[in-house]
Amino acid sequence: LSALEFRGVGARLLWMARAGTIRIDTPEAILAETMGVLARKFGRQGYRLRFGQEALRKLARVVEPTQTIAIADNPDDNRILEWAVEAGSDFIVTNDKDLLGIWRYAGIPIIRAEAFLQREA
Repeated sequence: LSALEFRGVGARLLWMARAGTIRIDTPEAILAETMGVLARKFGRQGYRLRFGQEALRKLARVVEPTQTIAIADNPDDNRILEWAVEAGSDFIVTNDKDLLGIWRYAGIPIIRAEAFLQREA
């Protein structure tokens, strides 16, 4: 969301995915939630939402989890862990403080976007 509205670090990650230097994995639910927030909070409508969703689908690999994980207090955080495991992710890149507090799950480091970009530099 921040990449689409505010540029900055998130936008750099999207550009890296577009260039093929990183792979972004996401479930369909995250794409739908992102479009909903863009509509509710930022007033995006119609073709802008469809275009945005299709552009994200081209950049990201849509992965749906097949297992249930219940280690985080927040069910939404558990969903993030589920799709990261399903995707075989190398990192979970987030600014969510609760996920960052887990630090690592199933061998997948959980790090801030800024830290990820420093690793890739």
